[in-house]
Amino acid sequence: MTSPPTDLLLPPADPPGPPTPPDDDLPSAAAWRDLRARPLVLCSAATLLLISLMAAFPEPFVALLTHDSGRCELSDSRVGPSPAHPFGFDLQGCDYLGQVVRGSRPSLVIGLAVTAGALLVAVLLGLLAGFYGGWVDATVSRLTDVFFGLPFVLGATVVLVAFPDHGLGAMTLVLVALGWTTMTRVMRAQVIGVKDADYVQAARSTGAGPLRLMTRHILPNAVTPVVVVAMLNVGNVISGEATLDFLGVGLQYPALSWGLQLNAAQAYFLDFPHLLAFPALFLCATVLSFILLGDAVRDAYDPKLR
Repeated sequence: MTSPPTDLLLPPADPPGPPTPPDDDLPSAAAWRDLRARPLVLCSAATLLLISLMAAFPEPFVALLTHDSGRCELSDSRVGPSPAHPFGFDLQGCDYLGQVVRGSRPSLVIGLAVTAGALLVAVLLGLLAGFYGGWVDATVSRLTDVFFGLPFVLGATVVLVAFPDHGLGAMTLVLVALGWTTMTRVMRAQVIGVKDADYVQAARSTGAGPLRLMTRHILPNAVTPVVVVAMLNVGNVISGEATLDFLGVGLQYPALSWGLQLNAAQAYFLDFPHLLAFPALFLCATVLSFILLGDAVRDAYDPKLR
């Protein structure tokens, strides 16, 4: 008696699944290629890298770009630009290029720290509200509405005027408290759209708890749009911080920042325009670079815009 063929004794093979796309066809790889192909993105990234290095290591830039002795002479007050001092001198007779370079650190630190803090708050609250719904969602939504109704600069002005003894840390906390609302709404909407996806339901059916579902399955697939909004928010925070300094309710002398330099230069603009022009140029370049880079990342990662 002949034995049946071996292949008839084997269990039927599973149907082949969809082919796995190569790495070059993944959305993240396509977005990265799109970003690298844009000259405006490269220019913005280079500008931000230069400003960041300038904020982190101001003294080498000062030594390279100008002849700053470190002393301020009132006899040099408001002297205009020259080959040895490209930005001229400020009101106290200090080398203005050196002061503008040193003033980049507080503006950039506050912009990045406030955005990071607001992003952390927004991710936490948006994740909880979108995942649990019910009274948790209602509480977070009403709290968001209350803070969303407070104008950013006006609300910060009221708080900072009420507590005049403040510095870099106090300004950061105040701006974080007022800057998390938009990102929370975006995060909540993304979580609501992701939590009923098939892969989340499959993980739930295998016994995954709420913490694992939120951290391993929902958060990685919902956080990208929030990060893009955060990138756009950095420029807004830097301009808001400069506005508060300009109004006299932000950082106080002897601190250095672009907003304080603009505040000191406003009365001398017609006679000594260089005092206002140079910090304004650095501020505009930084804010515009963050906005352009955030817009490009948003366009690259949004399939409807590519």
